Amino acid sequence: MTGLQDCRSREKLVVVGAGMAATRFVEELTKRAPDRYDILVIGDEPRLAYNRVLLSSVLAGELSVDDIELKPRQWWRAAGVELLSGCKVVNIGAAARRLLLDNGRSVDYSKLVLATGSRAVRLPIGGADLPGVHVFRDVEDVDALSRLEGESARALVIGGGLLGLEAAYGLAKRGVDVTLAHVMDRLMERQLDAAGADILRRLVEEKGVRVLLNANATRISGSGRVENVEFADGRTVPADAVVFAVGIHANADLARQAGLDVGRGVIVDDGLETSESGVFAIGECADHRGVCYGLVEPAYEQGRVLAMRLAGEDASYGGSVVSTNLKVSGVRVFSAGDYLGEVDARRIVCKDPRMGIYRKLVMRDDRLVGAILIGDTRGAADILDLIRSGADVSSMCDELMFGAPMQEAA
Repeated sequence: MTGLQDCRSREKLVVVGAGMAATRFVEELTKRAPDRYDILVIGDEPRLAYNRVLLSSVLAGELSVDDIELKPRQWWRAAGVELLSGCKVVNIGAAARRLLLDNGRSVDYSKLVLATGSRAVRLPIGGADLPGVHVFRDVEDVDALSRLEGESARALVIGGGLLGLEAAYGLAKRGVDVTLAHVMDRLMERQLDAAGADILRRLVEEKGVRVLLNANATRISGSGRVENVEFADGRTVPADAVVFAVGIHANADLARQAGLDVGRGVIVDDGLETSESGVFAIGECADHRGVCYGLVEPAYEQGRVLAMRLAGEDASYGGSVVSTNLKVSGVRVFSAGDYLGEVDARRIVCKDPRMGIYRKLVMRDDRLVGAILIGDTRGAADILDLIRSGADVSSMCDELMFGAPMQEAA
């Protein structure tokens, strides 16, 4: 009888979305409050959650889809979590606390977590719907792009941010003739300054990717499928495939239909709660203080904070220090905080273009507020911790600049 009572006393928690943010949230919650909730996770992709950051490695043939799976099915079972894959929520009845799925099933909930992620943007230009035009967002996109192989295939990737660079690198590794076109004057302008971006461009070109900057694509042309991409300055680039990697939009349509407050994404407070009591949002779909983070670490931070709150702990989310610490197109790149340091800041720079190394620290009032590391990313974790903590680093600048571990720098 006790077991039955315990089961009945549990709250029904439903998570809509089964990606990286949802997985981290469930992992944290089941550790902190293993007996408090009956958890159901609903994902519209037909497979288990995987690491989207590593999709370029799958495209490059360096990893398989199985290699990037986050948790095996037995982990979900052992955690006591019911998982529905390949199902889509089509309606949220917030007043009745009930969901309707595309298979006709209805699901009641006590608490609801939206982790619906985002979708890739397609530029509204002529020819964007031609066969051979792709986005780079999920496993299905990788499957489609994997059919391009060999020197006879020509691909043009539009977008010089993280996604574009990763798509270009993966295709180049398959032997495809790749051109990357970016509308801005430098690659990764949201994470790098001009000097760092120039070094990255040269390193990317050494990997076999042709880079076009200040390149504003205006039309995709072809007879029945992609053949050429035209640019505003008159340039035309022949291509058998085009990949849009120009950004993402938060998946907030479901929340909007349910009457929740929506801005760029689903608006949440510092407790990650939406305008509807008992409904929360995390990850790329969440709009916190006017910011939708399109990166993994903020999603993980949000998942951890929400898990703490739903486990009864005192926690709040005040925003994230945006950082990037990845191998971008085979090149190690780290960026965090105020990497430009244009106002009242001291900038310390060490660079060796021949070796492909660039290290920049941005200081303000003896505190580290931003950094860029390219090629040599030693000490990146320590640097990020110092930016977040606001500690006085006046005595350790040399060690930080040259990548000495903190235990050695002390």
